[in-house]
Amino acid sequence: MKKHSARVAPLSACNSPVLTLTKVEGDERSRESPAPAEAQMQAGAEGGARGNRCCWKCSVTQFKKLFWGVAVVLGVCSSWSGSTQLAKLTFKKFDAPFTLTWFATNWNFLFFPLYYLGHVFKSAEKQSPKQRYRECCRFFGDNGLTLKVFFTKAAPFGVLWTLTNYLYLHAIKKINTTDVSVLFCCNKAFVFLLSWIVLRDRFMGVRIVAAIFAIAGIVMMTYADGFHSHSVIGIALVVGSASMSALYKVLFKLLLGSAKFGEAALFLSVLAVFNVLFITCIPVILYFTKVEYWSSFDVIPWGNLCGFSILLLTFNILLNFGIAITYPTLISLGIVLSVPVNAVVDHYTSEIVFNSVRVIAIIIIGLGFLLLLLPEEWDVWVIKLLTHLKVRKKEEIPEGNGDIASGLPNKSRRTRPSRSSFAH
Repeated sequence: MKKHSARVAPLSACNSPVLTLTKVEGDERSRESPAPAEAQMQAGAEGGARGNRCCWKCSVTQFKKLFWGVAVVLGVCSSWSGSTQLAKLTFKKFDAPFTLTWFATNWNFLFFPLYYLGHVFKSAEKQSPKQRYRECCRFFGDNGLTLKVFFTKAAPFGVLWTLTNYLYLHAIKKINTTDVSVLFCCNKAFVFLLSWIVLRDRFMGVRIVAAIFAIAGIVMMTYADGFHSHSVIGIALVVGSASMSALYKVLFKLLLGSAKFGEAALFLSVLAVFNVLFITCIPVILYFTKVEYWSSFDVIPWGNLCGFSILLLTFNILLNFGIAITYPTLISLGIVLSVPVNAVVDHYTSEIVFNSVRVIAIIIIGLGFLLLLLPEEWDVWVIKLLTHLKVRKKEEIPEGNGDIASGLPNKSRRTRPSRSSFAH
């Protein structure tokens, strides 16, 4: 018996006589399977370890997404504001917004080659360029990219792409870059309105308010300069550019739906092919009609043109493929943050006057843009949060009352003996 007692002594630390008896009388049985309490402790420890590992992985993943999100936001903000400022600088030497649009759009051809390089480095199953191209062509239909599909599904978007960029660049010639960048943010409101009308998207009151803010901001921005013809034309051009951008996005969703990364890269490269084949004639016509004329090719600031094209290409890459590494909302924030960047640059490089009307218009349009970033279920989340806070508050009040009530008898019990001893 001493021998058996020595063997079960460490297990008897839980002060369970039944467990001790079981160990003494059925040593072989206990050796085969652990005791229930011990098994529960082991299972709890393993479950806790798994939970900690899972939480650690989730936190690391979220941290990475936030880190890349900050990097993408800075990239979007700097590339968008940088391209806008560089375009303004280019027009002082090279007054040809349509030619600049045509030149920058040709760089879209690099989208699919850059995507394929990423596919080669990241994908485990590597495909040849021809195989990858054929797979991405399924996006256009069962027959792939045919001539009919090219003219019906690619050509309209090529026209909208050119109009969006041309109207934006032409507006930069008329008004300051701060007004241009903030007014272009209205395209988010136009996308919502068109989606609600054409795509029958869900009606959301907060987005209607955001659209009203956008329209009010446009009117106030026009009033800020006193309704001069120069500023009115510039504002009309930016609003037209934002409208073309919204129409592009809504039609893409209507006709083509959603696209994977490779399909989106191929589509943007196809737009560059359309630009070369069918838009090239327009800059030539504008040159010979002296609408956009330059004396010789030596006076063209090729550095500015290439710099603008690289920045615009970077902006579009981050905008289209940034969702692979971070949240879409963070990417959209980069466009809003370009407004104060352009405002600071304009303050030191131009004669812009930040009167009260202009500042209020910028704030209203920015607020409308931020409201449009709210998810569709935002109201449900807010209701759940308020309900949770109310329930938690109700639970805290009874606990507090219980502590006070339980404390009074204890106090009286403690004071009674002191009185009796004092009487004696």
